[in-house]
Amino acid sequence: MTADPSFAILPRARRDVPAPAAAEQVVETLRADLVLTGTGGVLAAARQVSGQLFGAGPLDPVLSLSGVSDVVVNGPGIVWVDRGRGLEDSGVRVDAERDLRALAHRLVAAAGRRLDEACPFADARMTDGTRVHVVLPPIAPQGTTISLRVPPRRTFSLDDLVAGESLADDGADVLRRLMAARVSFVVTGGTGTGKTTVLSTLLSEADPAQRLLLVEDASELRPRHPHVVRLEARPANAEGAGAVTLADLVRQALRMRPDRLVVGEVRGPEVGDLLAALNTGHEGGCATVHANRPEDVPARFEALAAVAGLSRATTHAQLVAGLQAVVHLRRRDGGLRVVDSLSVLQSVGGLAEVQVGLWLGPEGCRAGPAHAALEALLGSA
Repeated sequence: MTADPSFAILPRARRDVPAPAAAEQVVETLRADLVLTGTGGVLAAARQVSGQLFGAGPLDPVLSLSGVSDVVVNGPGIVWVDRGRGLEDSGVRVDAERDLRALAHRLVAAAGRRLDEACPFADARMTDGTRVHVVLPPIAPQGTTISLRVPPRRTFSLDDLVAGESLADDGADVLRRLMAARVSFVVTGGTGTGKTTVLSTLLSEADPAQRLLLVEDASELRPRHPHVVRLEARPANAEGAGAVTLADLVRQALRMRPDRLVVGEVRGPEVGDLLAALNTGHEGGCATVHANRPEDVPARFEALAAVAGLSRATTHAQLVAGLQAVVHLRRRDGGLRVVDSLSVLQSVGGLAEVQVGLWLGPEGCRAGPAHAALEALLGSA
């Protein structure tokens, strides 16, 4: 059996190949080692070495699959992939715990983060924007667990969502009216429902003359728009210093003349700054929030605002005054992601309450209990 040429040259590659490096650079650096492998094996070995050194190693083939949004490894064994219809076996396996652990350490170290027995979990980001989360044993007793969130390779249009059976034509028209009316809204749904993708799609519909200020933990929103300014949070270094939080960035963004303030994902104290921004004349502000149902949005904001030190009464008062609509996403049986509903936020007895104005989805629009209020909100847009 012919030996794998990449195995023999890997030690010198780790020492001599610059990072990051293309396969052609690997070939040039390791020309003497590769001379006996034959023309057919040179680039194959070089690509494998480059992946082992600088990419996601054995996970690279899965990350390159069309439509992939998530790749997860639950310890040695199957590599699972989500391509829009739920997790499925990718056909790739990583059977050795030592290989998984080595990959986890390399991905985290490349981002300047710490991963060891004292800190057995970490978040990181690859150079292409892919988010990485790692948990080591014994916290993960089944073995090293790696979760990768892949940024969209392109920005979808509302017509793309219609073609992909996430929305009907009349639903797309309603969402265009939502953007034209400069309504403040949140995109909600569970994990993996496509909140970031849909928010990018909606922001692409914003007036080209508007200045969009995007505040994110990691750069994932990719609106097709001529005037986008990005601010990205920064974690603390190994000494616990230098962190820049989303709350910090929201305050900075308000000083940068935004026409629309956008928070990629609200999940902590930054909710207080976002609510304040929505109540200071910044029309069309938006964000994503985890919520299983649109009706759960006030309770979700209430819980997050408590972390920011806001009382229940203050939170609901600011919600009623500043937030107007909720675009909710969900997965149907079989994993299909759909834009499920468009709701309005109203005051009922001094508390914020969300009611569905339109049920959306690929079958077309159906009026909900708050349809009249939604039409009044959208006006003539």
